[in-house]
Amino acid sequence: MIEYQGVWKSFGDKAVLRGIELTVREGETFFVLGKTGAGKTVMIRLLVGLVKSEQGSIRIDGEDVSGLTEDGFQKVRLKCGMVFQLPTLFDSLPVYENVAFGLRRAGQYSEDEIKRRVESGLRRVEIDPAVGERMPDELSFGEQKRVGLARTLALEPRYLLYDEPTTGLDPFTANRISRLIRQLNRDLNTTSIVVSHDMESMVQIADRVGLLWDGRFRFVGTVDEFMASGDPGVNEFKKGLARRGR
Repeated sequence: MIEYQGVWKSFGDKAVLRGIELTVREGETFFVLGKTGAGKTVMIRLLVGLVKSEQGSIRIDGEDVSGLTEDGFQKVRLKCGMVFQLPTLFDSLPVYENVAFGLRRAGQYSEDEIKRRVESGLRRVEIDPAVGERMPDELSFGEQKRVGLARTLALEPRYLLYDEPTTGLDPFTANRISRLIRQLNRDLNTTSIVVSHDMESMVQIADRVGLLWDGRFRFVGTVDEFMASGDPGVNEFKKGLARRGR
């Protein structure tokens, strides 16, 4: 379980998160909606120590991680795997070594175990392990995104954090990524947080939805409750997406 309790985060004079309160339940896929600059990505980066909050606490399985040192966050990052908006693959390494990177850095796995996890991760994202010999620039953008996901899965995290997983993808590939996220959550019994403004993806994969609005959660509930909500903030957000053709 992940809990945010009165969490604040500012950049200069701008308060992005203004005391957010949220509990992400064990085993669910929680979808965070919000317009650009709402603090969606900041929220998940706080979990793994990529940014630090000014106030409040963030608890993972009951442990407050807000004040951890960099060494302390290394353990958190093994438990919470983050899938970034861009694939962030190493151009100079073949696919196999990209997926193996985190395992090698951890320094606690044999070559046989690394091979097992790399191949398992690639298969889970529907990529033939034989692709491991290819270089990232030989892959499509969608394939690169899936390799980035395989790299995260290789560490077998308990929590998966997705930052705009369908951004930059054509509708077919975006649907494929959304389906994978849902399937992985079921197969691996993970807890997932997905941050995005892609409502089609939300409908496909979310157990519950939260709308970040003016630094706080304006709405938290099921997909059906969100779609039926008459809240002015929810309606304004949906109208904004409709105007942009999303």
